[in-house]
Amino acid sequence: MCDVGKLQSLLLALRRCNSLRHLHQLHAVASKAGLDAHSLVAGNLLFFAADLPDGLDHALRLFSLMPSPDAFMHNTLIRALSHSDVSPHRALLLYSTMRLRSIAPDSFSFAFLLKAAADFQSLALGCQIHSHAIHHGLDAHLFVATTLVSMYAECGRVASARKAFDDIPQPNVVAWNAIITAHFRDGDVVNAGKLFDEMPWRNLTSWNIMLAGYTKAGELEAARRLFDSMLQKDPVSWSTMIVGFASHGLFRHAFSFFQQLLMEGLRPNEVSLTGILSACSQAGAFETGKVLHGHLQKSGLITFIAVSNALLDLYARCGSMEMARRVFDREMRKKSVISWTSMIAALAMQGLGNEAIELFKQMEGHGTKPDGVTFISLLYACSHSGMVEQGYHFFSRMSEVYGIKHSIEHYGCMVDLYGRAGLLDKAYDFIMQMPHEPNAIIWRTLLGACSIHGNVNLAESVKKKLLEVEPGDSGDYVLLSNIYAVAGKWKDAANVRRSMSNESIRKSPGWSSIEVDKVVYTFTANVEQSNVKEEAYDKLIDILTRIRQEGYVAEVANVLHDIEEEEKEDAIAQHSEKLAVAFGMARMGKGSVIRIVKNLRICRDCHRVMKFISKVYEREVVVRDRSRFHSFKDGSCSCRDYW
Repeated sequence: MCDVGKLQSLLLALRRCNSLRHLHQLHAVASKAGLDAHSLVAGNLLFFAADLPDGLDHALRLFSLMPSPDAFMHNTLIRALSHSDVSPHRALLLYSTMRLRSIAPDSFSFAFLLKAAADFQSLALGCQIHSHAIHHGLDAHLFVATTLVSMYAECGRVASARKAFDDIPQPNVVAWNAIITAHFRDGDVVNAGKLFDEMPWRNLTSWNIMLAGYTKAGELEAARRLFDSMLQKDPVSWSTMIVGFASHGLFRHAFSFFQQLLMEGLRPNEVSLTGILSACSQAGAFETGKVLHGHLQKSGLITFIAVSNALLDLYARCGSMEMARRVFDREMRKKSVISWTSMIAALAMQGLGNEAIELFKQMEGHGTKPDGVTFISLLYACSHSGMVEQGYHFFSRMSEVYGIKHSIEHYGCMVDLYGRAGLLDKAYDFIMQMPHEPNAIIWRTLLGACSIHGNVNLAESVKKKLLEVEPGDSGDYVLLSNIYAVAGKWKDAANVRRSMSNESIRKSPGWSSIEVDKVVYTFTANVEQSNVKEEAYDKLIDILTRIRQEGYVAEVANVLHDIEEEEKEDAIAQHSEKLAVAFGMARMGKGSVIRIVKNLRICRDCHRVMKFISKVYEREVVVRDRSRFHSFKDGSCSCRDYW
């Protein structure tokens, strides 16, 4: 006979257990009282150990010491294994042990095993468990059947998911939500919408699934209509709209949803905050970001590490190292590996290689272990600062010291490092010695280096490689055409352009954006006129006239047409970054920094114009192009003409 009072007290204490250390203490108390062998205590010790983030190993040890674990104990560990990062086959092995012990599996056993198969997208395991569920007559159980729908959906078998759903006599709302998710996952937006309309009842999750499915598929108007028709919205609903619109580049709409959220008197959550900060980051909306920063400080939400990381990334991507440093040094109470990596990446984008390396040393001294992304940022910093030897040192160190396996991205960084430094033959040899099969990104990186250094012969060889691994990319054709044009090989450049036309390959249009009075304006060359574009162009004419008087001569070598010099000058005057900076000059006060975001690499002539503007007009101009920042002050650029 056991002391009932002690038993109840121990069980109550176990329910309040929130750490592995506390669990160890309670286990010791149970052992001392002779209660550790009691089935209720043993089962609860196992259950709460399995529920703790770091308790799985302890749960496995507890289970191994149990003389005759029952179905509940087996299911507890199967559930824990199915939710862990380990292989799902460990859950299957435990299920096999359960069968060997002649313990009958129940609906929980199969639901947990199917969850493991779904999480790891193991169709073979899922089908095997499905057949066992049929054998035990549990496949029609609502809990099991609903998990079957999710499993087949996760494994990309929408037809099987639909059959499993249709076999449920009276599907509940969870099953309906699962099959709608399956259709969205398969890209079938139409049938997902039809099923939603057919649902006998819906919960808030149903509406949120539809919002997520529509925004992910780019059906933003459908998402907006659905959102507007919702009688009830939760933080997930708002976050989905903010992140969904931001991910499609619709910054104004994302910010509008965020403002509505605040007007409703709701408190934004981590997801919505990181979503809107990410939107500002993509758009280069520095002023809007500062407003959000103030809101985060007042609300105390800046203490969330994901939010402070997103804020750091915003300032870094807007080119404000002063504000990025302020967030990193003063406002981050805790720094994760993401925090350190983001700051290293910020320094890298500014071409501050030595500073990035120094920060990496501080990270090591802080006891934070770098990951593969950290080394990508570090190699990027070395590449954009011409630090070849240092880059190779860190490339070697990541495997030798930290045991981090080189990924294809790390090899790409090394190719970029050698290529930017003009060591094209070394870059090519490095590719040929890679243990990985070089992908299109690797070859494209080398082609970009050939463009920078004007190596026509190697560029032609690299283009042949690209045709083998990823034909039809417009950027490859443009780079090769550019190389021919710079070399004066107009016939070859024309042939490349003709090939693009014959194969219906279209060049991605270049655009540049600028934030003025918290509104983001986007300029694209060679599109229809607008009042804003006319205003920018008129100002640009004045700017070009003045800087010519100061010695500016257009650099027309990159104009990809065999035309007269005057026509070339007119062509490069239409570049989107020139229009953006002119618009900023027209609308913004003298003391303000002009910040521009560009989707392509800035050309040499635009780079030259920005230098003259910074000197003649005494304006600071910051341009974020496809790969780095250019901070123009007093007639010089932070990149030191190395980009």
